[in-house]
Amino acid sequence: MTAPTPIRVLLADDQTLVRASFAMLVASAGDMEVVAEAGTGRQAVDLARSARADLVVMDIRMPDLDGIEATRLIADDEDLAGVKVLVLTTYDTDEHIVDALRAGASGFLVKDIRPAELLDAIRTVAAGDSLLSPGPTSRLIARFLRAPDTAMSAVGGPDGLSERERQVLTLVARGFNNTEIAEALGLSPLTAKTHVSRIMGKLGARDRAQLVIVAYESGLVTPGAV
Repeated sequence: MTAPTPIRVLLADDQTLVRASFAMLVASAGDMEVVAEAGTGRQAVDLARSARADLVVMDIRMPDLDGIEATRLIADDEDLAGVKVLVLTTYDTDEHIVDALRAGASGFLVKDIRPAELLDAIRTVAAGDSLLSPGPTSRLIARFLRAPDTAMSAVGGPDGLSERERQVLTLVARGFNNTEIAEALGLSPLTAKTHVSRIMGKLGARDRAQLVIVAYESGLVTPGAV
């Protein structure tokens, strides 16, 4: 049997030591490889294309071009349509994560995660799922989405969803994966996945990260409910 193709990872962080640590970690996994390292946002955009990366682990705070704008340029480039972006935030000091999601990031993590969590996150996002830290970070998202200038006009609201689809959307916003949604609602994982795909189609959402934004902006999920 042919071995699966490794996930091609681009590491973007302005701190050389951080990149080196992440590179060693990724290299220790048999199903992924580091294909390039970038010290600025501009380099990250250029290398995403030239190194044919599948996924970019993107720090927000970088010189030349910050991680948010770099993410936006990658997401808006049709030639990079298959490239996923996993954003890292320091959480306590970095409150730009909503901008990163709007720019096209498929997920985010705080920098103090355990090594195994980062590897799992890379696999999750590379597979096409979004990854959003639940709990306090979700409340951080909610607070920023309540601001009047954060409307996502390109994505529809949940009014046209069925009751079951609204339940699924609520769980997506709380950080549940398809298996967890299935267990919570008594569905099969395949049915849960189908519901999520149908919801994305109805709302015109690019990925699950945008579904989270819709859930918060519409009031379907509130900070106290997470």
